[in-house]
Amino acid sequence: MLHLVLCWHFHQPDYRDADGRYQLPWTYLHAVKDYADMAAHLESAPNVCCVVNFVPTLTAQILDYAEQFACGELRDPLLESLLDPALAKRPPAQRRALVEQCFKVNAPTMLEPFAPYRRLQSLWRSVADGGDAALELLSEQFYADLVTWYHLAWTGETVRRARADLMALMHKGEGFTLADRRALFELYGEVVADLLPRYRRLAARGQIELSATPHSHPILPLLLDFHAAREARPGLPLPQAPGYPGGEARARVHIDAALADHLEQFGQEPGGCWPAEGGVSEAALRLFSAAGVRWVATGEGVLRHSLSASGMDMSHKPSWCYTPYRLTDSDTVLFFRDDHLSDLIGFEYKGWHSSDAARHFITTLDEARRNVRHEHAVVSVILDGENAWEYYPFNGWYFLSELYAQLSASQTVYTTTFCDYLELYPHTPRPLPRLVAGSWVYGDFTTWMGDAAKNRGWDWLVAAKLAYDRAVRRLPRARREQAEALLRSCESSDWFWWFGDYNPGDAVASFDRVYRQKLKRLYQTLGVTAPDYLDQPLCHGGGSIEAGGVMRRGG
Repeated sequence: MLHLVLCWHFHQPDYRDADGRYQLPWTYLHAVKDYADMAAHLESAPNVCCVVNFVPTLTAQILDYAEQFACGELRDPLLESLLDPALAKRPPAQRRALVEQCFKVNAPTMLEPFAPYRRLQSLWRSVADGGDAALELLSEQFYADLVTWYHLAWTGETVRRARADLMALMHKGEGFTLADRRALFELYGEVVADLLPRYRRLAARGQIELSATPHSHPILPLLLDFHAAREARPGLPLPQAPGYPGGEARARVHIDAALADHLEQFGQEPGGCWPAEGGVSEAALRLFSAAGVRWVATGEGVLRHSLSASGMDMSHKPSWCYTPYRLTDSDTVLFFRDDHLSDLIGFEYKGWHSSDAARHFITTLDEARRNVRHEHAVVSVILDGENAWEYYPFNGWYFLSELYAQLSASQTVYTTTFCDYLELYPHTPRPLPRLVAGSWVYGDFTTWMGDAAKNRGWDWLVAAKLAYDRAVRRLPRARREQAEALLRSCESSDWFWWFGDYNPGDAVASFDRVYRQKLKRLYQTLGVTAPDYLDQPLCHGGGSIEAGGVMRRGG
């Protein structure tokens, strides 16, 4: 029997600006499309166990959206547009921004299947280059239909199949009224409000383990030591600053806040953590161990680098990858992601027939089982629980249904969770002589440090942290708490992910803008004049904000 741990990582950056207004709508859209679908698939397959990892910044935003839906005081411009009776009277810049937002979908799976949505796109293309005057050619009904179709396209497949009223709207196709849009708004509100309770129920019946990530998704090893980035990539360019001031204390803040938040939201502290981007180092692992975290998971590349540095044999992957490890000075157990199997789901199977993909996945696991040379082998498949599905037909409905059905029927593959595995086999972890710092992406930190724009972002953060250290003690309690919350958000890894030449310009510009807004508000809260450079884009010139292929997350 081969043990399989499916770990679905749920994460969205904090898209709120310093005033609590949402700059990007992805949290509530993914909630209704992906997090709801993932819950429904598990509810329909009670014999499949897995780990679901919630980042505290995501749960906070889900709760915030639930409150917005309940009270009607909206802080998201896109959500406001769903209820706006006079969209055509908005200023031209707002109308253009709304239209551009409402075509931000993976067109082959989310736009092209729907003829009315395609017609709206064709109409927009006919006037898009005509300036503000051309916008006047678009009617109120155009905007009403567009914003409705955008939200229809972002509803999960399980939500559609469970709601006859939603399917009726999709069949109507056009001429949507304000009452139609309000009904869609209320449906969204119901889905979002029930989201966290659904996962609590799944955990209560023992089907899933709920795990966490340090609070605002920071790369802990880089907070602790910039030179950790050179363990896997010697010679990597580093920021001008020698390191992050008080990094160990800040890392502890994020760990402790995550444990406390998880306890508040789910009724118990998490047994384990998927660190932001699977980022680990020996120093970070010691912090997790001191906090009582039973397990931490990271990428296969980290294990490759670590075993190579230790001179250990890597000729037979099932022998070294399909087992947990433990450092001699840490009680926290390390599990390592199988990159091939995880990336098959995250990037490859989207173009396969669902039954073929699921059968190939099970067959690959069975082959690994036959080649394992030790008892109690465990395969860790870890990836985002949201970003892959928009590239699958029907939001992955057929693939996930088939995958869970085949896993339920399998006599050779046993789905479990990290904590349950450790309960069964507490003595299985092997000693790991050395842990080379790295992440799930290439086993290093080049996605967050090394590029000129990324390093500049770190230097700006260091300057803000130094200002924080000088000023925070003299602030009244309320402002001190506000400054702490802003600093935690600025320490997120997500800003640095997007700085670089491999992402589309509009996405880079959006994250650049929000990052600078948060830094400026941090200075303002501290009562310190913000540096002038925060008024200019961090990613300027060259390819840093030019359009390019989006680097989708896998973990």
